Amino acid sequence: MTIEIIIKYVHFVTIFAIVGSLVSEHLLLKEKMTRAEIQRLSVIDGVYGLSAIILLGAGLALWLWVGKPAEFYSKNWIFHLKLGMFVGLGLLSIYPTIFFLKNRKGESMDELVAIPSAIKWMLRMELLLLFLMPLFATLMARGIGYFGE
Repeated sequence: MTIEIIIKYVHFVTIFAIVGSLVSEHLLLKEKMTRAEIQRLSVIDGVYGLSAIILLGAGLALWLWVGKPAEFYSKNWIFHLKLGMFVGLGLLSIYPTIFFLKNRKGESMDELVAIPSAIKWMLRMELLLLFLMPLFATLMARGIGYFGE
């Protein structure tokens, strides 16, 4: 029981870290940024990535180890949709992460770097997916979408 509570707590805290880091990235992003600003975004993006890895571990533990039986999740199409959305978040975050890592250092930290508009749109799509996931989690927790016996 105690381990389940700890894993659920870690799951929730990492969700908050992901939301906070994505919102921060979106709010701090400008059309042109200095390398120092990009370095700051790179650190925030690192928090996002680490949180996503920890969230994945906690989610897998809840699915396969503690909590409800694995069948409750495995036989629910909403759970699979939610997993797909999580994978989508990860795929959408690849390009911005690579851009931030490539452009965070340079000869002059005051040099302005043009930020591709695709990065802002990718962050917005990530936020949209993240906004919808709690709805699907709530439906799933109620057993909606379960196609087992």
